[in-house]
Amino acid sequence: MSVALRERREELELVAAEAERARAGAGRLVLLRGATGTGRTALLEAAAEQAEAAGMRVLRARCSPDHTSVPFGAVFQLLAHGAGFDSAAGEEPDPPGTPPHRGRPARLWRLLRSYADDVPLLVAVDDVHLADESSRRWLVEAVRRIDRLPVLMVVTERSQYDIDPPADGLVHALSPALVRTRTLAPLSAGSAAELVRSALGRPVPAEWVDDCVRAGAGSPLLLRALLDDLGGTATEDAPAALPDNCAALYPGSYAAAVSWWLDSAGPTTTEVARALAALDDDEKDDEKDEDSASGGGGHGDADAGLLARMAGADPARVPGWLTAMTGLGLLRPGPGGRPRYAHPLLRDAVLSSWSGALRQAAHHRAAEAMLRRGDSAEAVAGQLLRSAPVGEAWATGVLLDAADLAVRDDRSDDAVAFLRRALDEPMPDARRSVVLTELGSLEYATVRSTAGIPRLAEAMRLPGLPRDRVRAAVALGTALARQGEARTAIDVLRGLEDEHLTGHPDLVRTVQTASALLSDHDPATRREVYRWLRETAERSPRLVGTAGQALLVRYESTAGLTSAASAMRRIRALLAQPADPLAEGFLLGTAAAVAQWADQLDEAERLVRRGLAGQRPSLLHPMHLALQNVRVDIAAARGAYAELLADPGALSPVAGRPDPANAQAHALIALVETGRTEEATVLADGFDLQNPYDSWELNRFLYARGVLRAATGDPAGALGDFLECGRHQSARDVVSPVVTPWRTASAECHLALGRPRQALALAEEELRLATVWNTPRVLGRALRVLGTATGGRRGLELTDRAVRILRQGADGASGGTRESAPEATSDRDGIAAPGGEPVEAELIPALIAQGRRLTAVGERARAREALREAAERAERLGAVRMRASAEAALREGGARRAATARTGSGSLTASERRIAELAAQSRTNMEIAELLHLARRTVETHLTSAYRKLGIRRRAELGAALTDAGSRSGPPEDTRA
Repeated sequence: MSVALRERREELELVAAEAERARAGAGRLVLLRGATGTGRTALLEAAAEQAEAAGMRVLRARCSPDHTSVPFGAVFQLLAHGAGFDSAAGEEPDPPGTPPHRGRPARLWRLLRSYADDVPLLVAVDDVHLADESSRRWLVEAVRRIDRLPVLMVVTERSQYDIDPPADGLVHALSPALVRTRTLAPLSAGSAAELVRSALGRPVPAEWVDDCVRAGAGSPLLLRALLDDLGGTATEDAPAALPDNCAALYPGSYAAAVSWWLDSAGPTTTEVARALAALDDDEKDDEKDEDSASGGGGHGDADAGLLARMAGADPARVPGWLTAMTGLGLLRPGPGGRPRYAHPLLRDAVLSSWSGALRQAAHHRAAEAMLRRGDSAEAVAGQLLRSAPVGEAWATGVLLDAADLAVRDDRSDDAVAFLRRALDEPMPDARRSVVLTELGSLEYATVRSTAGIPRLAEAMRLPGLPRDRVRAAVALGTALARQGEARTAIDVLRGLEDEHLTGHPDLVRTVQTASALLSDHDPATRREVYRWLRETAERSPRLVGTAGQALLVRYESTAGLTSAASAMRRIRALLAQPADPLAEGFLLGTAAAVAQWADQLDEAERLVRRGLAGQRPSLLHPMHLALQNVRVDIAAARGAYAELLADPGALSPVAGRPDPANAQAHALIALVETGRTEEATVLADGFDLQNPYDSWELNRFLYARGVLRAATGDPAGALGDFLECGRHQSARDVVSPVVTPWRTASAECHLALGRPRQALALAEEELRLATVWNTPRVLGRALRVLGTATGGRRGLELTDRAVRILRQGADGASGGTRESAPEATSDRDGIAAPGGEPVEAELIPALIAQGRRLTAVGERARAREALREAAERAERLGAVRMRASAEAALREGGARRAATARTGSGSLTASERRIAELAAQSRTNMEIAELLHLARRTVETHLTSAYRKLGIRRRAELGAALTDAGSRSGPPEDTRA
């Protein structure tokens, strides 16, 4: 059975029954109604063949819009092959006043009756809605007379809801007793699927069949055309996915069928269909918010109104059309109920014959309509993206507002699209400069390429307010510096200072601060800039401002010229002073870095949040990246490996950026510490460090790659990376270990290579510099490595001191109150260390070093205690490598068990148990932190570890878990060797 005759048995049976009735002398009209493409013509032809087989004579006529001007054209087709037709057809039109019984209609009726006298007739008229008016009147009158003749009239008529109301149908003036009407329904999904499967003659994937069914939209016309196009692609393999555009189909039957469907619907319906396709095209991605095309204005009437305005159609008719097309299967409710085309291929076919200019004009009208009804800026701007330039101020405002919203929601690609389109609209030069600055910043930051630099350079050339020019210059300088052109960047800033900032001392200070920060990308330039900055600050601190003075504190911190306590006093004093909004970001970012080095991690975190909140992320600013880097540094200092690895971008090279980022360096170390060395190797090999830009990030990554090489048994390669890192840092006057401890790392490599003298020299130099800075992390690390390099009893004393100092940071809060502005306190060996925050990542290796030293001097019991504590802390931190190192040291020392139980109450440390008990008493984390003088993050870390060890997930389970664990606890297991 053909596609068009599927599910048409009832209609054929009706025609057969009426034909039998007509042969008995009782004729009637059978009207077959249906939408375009539902198979009316094929059904009529099948009915005609059926009648001929039953002995009836068939008279055929197929109406066309090309023949509507010819009177009786359809009737002439019917009677064309009978005796007497030539004379009837060749007659002149009836003169005025001709009596009806003598006129042409009567003569044609008599001709029809003469045919019926010979044999029963089936009169088949296809597409009667296209017949000329004379023929329509004649056919209606004939129906009134055939009830006593052996004549069956079968007529097809298009019946579809169009935007323009259709003319009256053929039977509107006929008695229902004279007519049998059938409306052809679309093909069911089951029949359509069966046809698709039979077209290939072999099993095909269900998804592919469903795609074809949706693209066919229940229309025999469309489905047959689609299968014709797909017939040439059938292979022995499974068919390829159904394409979303008609260009992929050959020979193009499907697109032609859709075009025919549109032509049949009329120009107004075609415009509405295309408008809907254009809106649907905006929403190709089902996961995208479907309200963005309609501004969140809902569906139904709101969508209909928008379509009506886009197409210039009657808004009262569009809702009915949407309902009718959904019933036919061409449309389906999308997410939220919004009508959408049943398949992208169908939508593309509707759009394919629409010119670009007309489509742009429709989007323009949609934007105006959406603006008037109060849709969101992004929804209106989405239409403007697809329209030609409007040339009016409202379009510019909408596009810029949409860009602001996209920036706020961290959708840089959308913001770039809106800003690019905004530049096509008129705006003053000053405003254009601001837009170019933001667009150039986003284009550069999105792919880290040179794409945005020309935009920023153009922004610098346009006139504008001094503050806006500074923003443009800082953005351009940041981009140039990150491309390795630090000196050019500083020249840009200096040129602005000399030519455009006279009378704006605050802006001059901001430009000078930016120059100092950008000089970090070039060692020689950095020394020159900081020499000027220091000399200027000595003469008049006000000339460099608070941000410039903070940079000097940072410089002295990295140059080994000040202590942490002194640096923090000066930083806090600068933070207490008023700051210009443009300079505040520089001050906060610098202060956060110093606080992080000073082990004031909570304070550094607050400064980072405050600094990022004050930044506009869409503008290139050297401190924006610096603040993000400090945030990553804080996580690394805390040993938060899961946090460091949570960002997918940290685990692979960034497209368009050949050099590694700070986050990738820390992620490399986190992979090593969590035992994922194979992944770490892949990440490290993803960068070519032969000719990278000289930057802080390069130094950090060299250090991280050295950690990887040392962990994978390549101390010589690791030593090369550590020494290269040190060379880069020293070239910038960075000698303090606060940035990267390359000396202690190099010393450990020398020890592994059997060079204790070189190791000792590096470790002693590190301790000297660490003592200047005077914080637990740098002091503890330096003492640990020096103790290992020294060996013997002296080495044990040094590692003991390292553990005491680091324990002050890791657990010291439980033994005393931590001041908000800690001053240096003195341990019993006379080494000053300011009170700090958790430094567990440094305490663990110190405990391992202490355990090894104790084992070496024969104090095995103390050694096991230190090593088991190291293993416990490493497990809580997720530090797989350090835990393995602690367990290896335990085995080397002769311990029967590698470490304490990893789960159950016996595995809880004293701190974990104390915090868990307080939490079980319904105290909040903040209350516990204040009660025990701990940082809130420390409380959270201990609770997380306690939950895991106790096998629970909720705070409410703590009480029962601790009680049950206590009742089952027995005497401690003997852990002696």
